[in-house]
Amino acid sequence: MNIARRLGMASVLAIVLSPTAALATDPIMLQYWVYSDFAEGDALKLQHQFIAEFEKTHPGVKIVISGKGDDDLTTGEVTGAASGNTPDVFMNGSPFGAQLVEAGALDNVYTKWMAMPQEFRDQFDKDAIASCTPKPQTMYCLPYTGFNELLFRNLTVLKQAGIDTSTPPKDWAEWFEQMKKVKTAGKSAMPDQTQVFNSVASTYSIVGPHEEWGIDFAAKKTKINPETYAKALQLFVDMKPLASGTSRNDQATKDLFITNQLAFHVVGPWVDPTYRQAAQDSGLKYDFVLVPGARSDQYAGIKAYEILGVAPGKNADVAWQFAAYIADKPQMLRWAKLLSRYNANAAAMADPEVAKLPLIAKSVEAVKYGLDVKPPYFVGAYPNCYNSIVTDNAAAVADGKMTPADGAKSLVKDLNDCIAGN
Repeated sequence: MNIARRLGMASVLAIVLSPTAALATDPIMLQYWVYSDFAEGDALKLQHQFIAEFEKTHPGVKIVISGKGDDDLTTGEVTGAASGNTPDVFMNGSPFGAQLVEAGALDNVYTKWMAMPQEFRDQFDKDAIASCTPKPQTMYCLPYTGFNELLFRNLTVLKQAGIDTSTPPKDWAEWFEQMKKVKTAGKSAMPDQTQVFNSVASTYSIVGPHEEWGIDFAAKKTKINPETYAKALQLFVDMKPLASGTSRNDQATKDLFITNQLAFHVVGPWVDPTYRQAAQDSGLKYDFVLVPGARSDQYAGIKAYEILGVAPGKNADVAWQFAAYIADKPQMLRWAKLLSRYNANAAAMADPEVAKLPLIAKSVEAVKYGLDVKPPYFVGAYPNCYNSIVTDNAAAVADGKMTPADGAKSLVKDLNDCIAGN
């Protein structure tokens, strides 16, 4: 009889993840770095609960949690690897995976992963696991949380512009017509999509196939097709007179949305708690829908996964045990219920109590269509010049300094020069 069926998954994991004899006698202090918003309020309380549960079954292990901003996470993990001071277990985004691999911050956990029960391994989203596994017998992370962008709609602004909000826009053409109506009504339609790399990628996802985005590291050149990209650049030109002038990440953008001055915000689900609170405090009326694509049978938006990484070194085994514990379904189920956020544990996402939550249900649907931000993950680090070339090019075309066709040709040349020089 299968051991997992006889004992139950929790019992099997207790065996697989049990501490060695050395752990009982030699104190081990694990440093655990998380995103700053995972280290405050109810999220921090739940993290402490996970830690206490793990420490109870692993005598001699103590875990210290630290919240870090996005940039501080990456900088600290990279510089820590150089000095032998990497946190034992840490979070980051999959687009930064190659940078962490090159720095030596990530342990290859493939053997540890394969030693886990099949039932444990079957829990996770297959695309998320593939993103952590760049080649055979090489696995650099456990998928944790994740996102695909959604289109947040201010229903008050749309109704004031005479737009029927009972159904979302079916494609880009209908969405753009709604943007123009919003502007005519005296409000801003969208943030400026040229200011941030992710919003440029998001706009490209409306018109471009996924295969034409990112870097071909073997050939050392961009995958962007200038003819396709010119179509994306035209969207920036079209949206320019309708935009708020703020970026998708600015606090000012959220303020405009909350005060009924902005109609649309294409962004990840992390803004929902802010908008949900505003709905309670000031009566904000909003919803979230899939991002329309160029055709009615397409959807757009970018996606990425937040990952759990384990540092190589003397604590790698117990660090893996802790990472596996917090990524397991019971913990990810509690996480999803608390934050109403998508995560890469597909078994947790399919649980009836979670699947009925509107934000998770829409996120599970949206992630099927998302464009990876900086593919391929864990293969090669994007050079520092890459992001600024993309955003500067989009802004220049939107400002009329180049035509979309000329801008696309210039972008490909500049990106190829950037890639070849690194």
